[in-house]
Amino acid sequence: QVQLVESGGGLVQAGGSLRLSCAASGSIRKINAMGWYRQAPGKQRELVATITSGGRGSSNYADSVKGRFTISRDNAKNTVYLQMNSLEPEDTAVYYCNADSEYYRNGYWRSGSSWGQGTQVTVSS
Repeated sequence: QVQLVESGGGLVQAGGSLRLSCAASGSIRKINAMGWYRQAPGKQRELVATITSGGRGSSNYADSVKGRFTISRDNAKNTVYLQMNSLEPEDTAVYYCNADSEYYRNGYWRSGSSWGQGTQVTVSS
């Protein structure tokens, strides 16, 4: 089973920056894509950014964050980061980490998607 622990959320003024981190642990054989999603009150969870495995990875961003957010990962540490610059009040949400991985559970290697518990990001105007 895979555990994802996010950190780095908080309260920041519009125009400010935050850096989120998400560390994966457990009986992991391989982590494939990792990503960040967010959910604002009364809205559905939406993709923010994803990054594939291998080298520096290939990244993908939601249009609303392109040019402001940067996703990166440290494969040696099983950690993914989200650098958020020029934050806007509309970025206020709970941010969730996601990882697609191969892990060992109950005697078998399995593939699946795991989620973190979420970290709150609040941007004041």
